[in-house]
Amino acid sequence: MTVPGIISDVDGYGSTDGDSDVCRERKIIVANMLPLHAKRDAETDKWCFSLDEDSPYLQLKDGFSPETEVLYVGSLKVEIDATEQDEVAQKLLDDFKCVPTFLPHDLQKKFYLGFCKQQLWPLFHYMLPMCPDHGDRFDRSVWQAYVSANKIFADKVMEIINPEDDCVWVHDYHLMVLPTFLRKRSTRVRLGFFLHSPFPSSEIYRTLPVRDEILRGLLNCDLIGFHTFDYARHFLSCCSRMLGLDYESKRGHIGLDYFGRTVYIKILPVGVHMGRLESVLNLASTSAKIKEIQEQFKGKKVILGVDDMDIFKGISLKLLALEQLLEHHTELQGKIVLVQIVNPARGSGKDVQEAKRETYLTAQRINEVYGSPNYEPVILIDRHVPRFEKSAYYAVAECCIVNAVRDGMNLVPYKYIVCRQGTPVMDEAMGRKSDSPRTSMLVVSEFIGCSPSLSGAIRVNPWDIDAVADALESAITMRDSEKQLRHEKHYRYVSSHDVAYWARSFMQDLERACKDHYTKRCWGIGLGLRFRVVSLSPGFRKLSIEHIVSAYRRTNRRAIFLDYDGTVVPQNSIIKTPSPEVTSVLNVLCNDPKNTVFIVSGRGRDSLSEWFAPCDMLGIAAEHGYFLRWNQSSKWETSPVAADLDWKNIVEPVMRLYTEATDGSNIEVKESALVWHHQDADPDFGSCQSKELVDHLENVLANEPAVVNRGNLIVEVKPQGVSKGLVAEKVLSRMVHSGNAPDFVMCIGDDRSDEDMFESILSTVSSPSLPAAPEIFACTVGQKPSKAKYYLDDNTEVVKLLQGLASASNPKPRNLPHIQGFFPEKQEKSFGYCS
Repeated sequence: MTVPGIISDVDGYGSTDGDSDVCRERKIIVANMLPLHAKRDAETDKWCFSLDEDSPYLQLKDGFSPETEVLYVGSLKVEIDATEQDEVAQKLLDDFKCVPTFLPHDLQKKFYLGFCKQQLWPLFHYMLPMCPDHGDRFDRSVWQAYVSANKIFADKVMEIINPEDDCVWVHDYHLMVLPTFLRKRSTRVRLGFFLHSPFPSSEIYRTLPVRDEILRGLLNCDLIGFHTFDYARHFLSCCSRMLGLDYESKRGHIGLDYFGRTVYIKILPVGVHMGRLESVLNLASTSAKIKEIQEQFKGKKVILGVDDMDIFKGISLKLLALEQLLEHHTELQGKIVLVQIVNPARGSGKDVQEAKRETYLTAQRINEVYGSPNYEPVILIDRHVPRFEKSAYYAVAECCIVNAVRDGMNLVPYKYIVCRQGTPVMDEAMGRKSDSPRTSMLVVSEFIGCSPSLSGAIRVNPWDIDAVADALESAITMRDSEKQLRHEKHYRYVSSHDVAYWARSFMQDLERACKDHYTKRCWGIGLGLRFRVVSLSPGFRKLSIEHIVSAYRRTNRRAIFLDYDGTVVPQNSIIKTPSPEVTSVLNVLCNDPKNTVFIVSGRGRDSLSEWFAPCDMLGIAAEHGYFLRWNQSSKWETSPVAADLDWKNIVEPVMRLYTEATDGSNIEVKESALVWHHQDADPDFGSCQSKELVDHLENVLANEPAVVNRGNLIVEVKPQGVSKGLVAEKVLSRMVHSGNAPDFVMCIGDDRSDEDMFESILSTVSSPSLPAAPEIFACTVGQKPSKAKYYLDDNTEVVKLLQGLASASNPKPRNLPHIQGFFPEKQEKSFGYCS
């Protein structure tokens, strides 16, 4: 448990020696693999390392200022013997600013090939293990390996981090619980995460047995990035359905409130490194390869595909579309060639082998049916293809097709566009005028991350073979003038939204997301992967029972206001009546002549009268104060400002319409109000319908004396001029006018409607009519933004507090636990608060 306002130095991590270099801005990039190539020198038997210039993690440095120091934490692509690890680690840190993790072999295998590739990767690409041949079932041991590996990564980060100054940027699905371990070590670490794969819909994601742990891991970040709004929307839906969290747009930025912290969502696709691509195009080997390819396919139009060999890239679907095209358009036979470059598979499972076999069989069939001795419509290049050779094929291809059935981003279309634009050096080598028009055509799957940003591409459903074939025919036969316009539009976007722009934009948003870190009190709660940070304003603290009891004992004219649902009884309990424990403690408080106690609720007066019949002296304000009764022997008073309730005849038919259209919703009819409940409806649909209902009701009630309020899973319409705040104001004013001005005011509630009470109490007690300011305890239930100064966690703590006050009442009640039982010192320490 960390102390509020103090960043703990756990296990000695995070300390600095005071050197002036600490002030230099640093970014720590954490990814599964370091941006390095490694090989042993055959003569010296020493490890040799070089930077991987094609790694986006290395390229993103261009988005930072030259003064920024960038460090990398990750694994190597080779296994280093334990006896060499110290020497290699020091060399990598000195020469490349890299910190290797050195996962043990068995752990690495279970972590990467087990959980990442057999559990997360298929699931995030919408593949469920419905049977043993269709992916691996969940295995607890590989999940534990995933957690252990993430913890090792966190340990390495903590060895080099200065938590107060450094930014940490974690990448991809391999490290989704890493943020929890980092947040445990430092509650205020500036922490961002970017997911490079798709995030599945909630119907798919919810099948994962460790779904909550992973969501909570991501929510320990300050900023979470996704390539597309679809991926972000799915993540937000999962947070809503599984953790009950709502999101809202704050000045154009999507934010989730998570225990007082705002976790922001960033939507921005990654870009390519223009300089790297253009430098390859300027190579002599690239120009020579371009001429060779042009000669090889002279008189033919080249369609290009570049894909990894896996089941999600849709290579076989692409070949079937080409087969369909050649069958229906015989005039294209002998005139078009599909060059399919197959990158080496990253996995080695049965599904990969099956995909490879199907690809070769389909290609062989097409070549046998539509080929000739001098013509093959499908060219499969299944080997390592150097960068210059790929660039040459990009430059020559009339059309590029990316037909993946599911892919996180896929930068192939961006690279194709840049290569089709060319460079002056390449133009000169090819004998092409520098001002000659450039063209390109893209056929892209609508299920890949780059699709939304390529508005000039022909988007296709890869499963619809006919549509893909038609798209290829359109791309090949389109007029050059239209191809030019589409290319220019794409090139403007790709060249301005490069990898540097992406990195710079993400870091700017991360800085903005962290700007409130030092304006709030923070501490950690929860064990294991359920750990999270509670972040509250400096004046907002947990209400100490010992503290309030002390004030209670030294005062003589006390006003106590209590909400009902969610305050003295659980909000979601199917049993709505108060427990004997609650009625007993309220009776004791009411029977103390120094107390004026009120239940202030939105519920109807008949229910409240029946439930609190044992409490003779209890005041009740029903339906938000429309009805008020000072005690059981007094008559109900009705609010004089809301005599006209004719608007109910307008509201009820509208609510009935939405009830019929929304399964799981219902209408509660009160004497003065109507409430539409949707707690049993689908969360997303219920929320959507409630917003629409509010708009609808506000329109039809524009000239009526009624107000529409949207609360926690409800929409309520009640009379104007009726609120819980007016109840508190009326009771306090009555006490003042009767010569019993309060010297102690306590108000506890959990809902938005209770905020009116908190505000009313604070304004009423500051009135000059009071001889002295009373002690005020405005307390909300649950840790959330509020006008109250204090909070309690749940209704159980509220009841304990009331029992503590009852034990201090005069005369002493019987059969109540001793007061010491309600404010143990351990509890206060655990929340880092001392009265």
